[in-house]
Amino acid sequence: MAEGPRLTESAGAVFAVLTQAGSATRPQLASLAGLSKPTVSAAVAELEGAGLATHAGTASSGTGRSAAVYGLGPAAGSVLAVDLGPARTRVRACALDGTLLAEADTPRTRAADAVREALAALPAGAPLRAIVVAVGDVTAPDLAGTGMRPATAKAGPVFDAVSVALPPGVPVHLENNVNCAALAELHEGAARGRHTFGYLRIGVGIGLGVVIGGHVLRGANGAAGELARLPYPWDDGREPRQEALEAYVGSQALLRRACEAWPETDGPCPRTAERLFALAAQGREPAQALVARHATDVGRLAAAVAAVLDPGLIVLGGSTGADPQLLPGVRAELGRLSWPTEVVSSQIGDLGTVLGAARLAVAKGVQTVTEGARVKD
Repeated sequence: MAEGPRLTESAGAVFAVLTQAGSATRPQLASLAGLSKPTVSAAVAELEGAGLATHAGTASSGTGRSAAVYGLGPAAGSVLAVDLGPARTRVRACALDGTLLAEADTPRTRAADAVREALAALPAGAPLRAIVVAVGDVTAPDLAGTGMRPATAKAGPVFDAVSVALPPGVPVHLENNVNCAALAELHEGAARGRHTFGYLRIGVGIGLGVVIGGHVLRGANGAAGELARLPYPWDDGREPRQEALEAYVGSQALLRRACEAWPETDGPCPRTAERLFALAAQGREPAQALVARHATDVGRLAAAVAAVLDPGLIVLGGSTGADPQLLPGVRAELGRLSWPTEVVSSQIGDLGTVLGAARLAVAKGVQTVTEGARVKD
């Protein structure tokens, strides 16, 4: 059962602090929660009685006295994060203190198997508190009776297959995959210590995660940063088409240009973006020219981001965007078109989305337990 027990306000506050700390003594919990020691003692007893906290050992102080250390109990439960990526599905199951319990990585066509594999590894009897599914588009209407919103038609069948594997009665939250990756960069990646930045993902598709004041900006429809919807092309006699910008900047267009421009004397044209970038790194001139052109295009997109947000920092991610070979060209074009803005490559890579989804799932899971804490002490 996903619902949390009815807790007092102080017990809810102490539980939330314990999930952040992982383990702590009562004096530490009192300090972190801003509560008196007697109040914390009562709250810990309440949490122990509900199975939400447990004695996890002792710690010695400088005076030689020992204090009981508490951690999360078996009833605290776990959460599940699912990244429905364009090629692969990644799943992470975590305890409410963020500890990794299980993970799975399968081809996109076996998305449901990845979910089942992670669920099977969870502790028996421990409740699943929340599920976060990262998708490419969260703007579709709600599915009647499910509380879930599928991605666009191209992701719909995979989402349907995954939803069948999810246990009933557990809150499911959809989040934009780029927002999840931005959240991971904020806490674990290239944007640590920065409270405002833009995460620009360039791969098969394009997208922008906007972080302002340490919070991801989602927008009224959950669609903030949908760069694919920018009007393009925008010129006399040319009518903008929906998602035409993505079709121009995405990796499929990059490979199409490669096939059109590749000299026969240089062997077969690379069939994947990874191969193209590998050839560029080896010094192959045709590949270097194509990567440089791609960097210029990404730099122009970064200039548009800077013009709207003035973020101070842009983190480049995605299957092509994260390659450091793009940095010089992106920085040069951005500098030509806009004001000084720092540009760096993602440090997390392909795991960014599922890491961010797991962090969000933990927050949702803690909320599920503590939202019932309305009983006055």
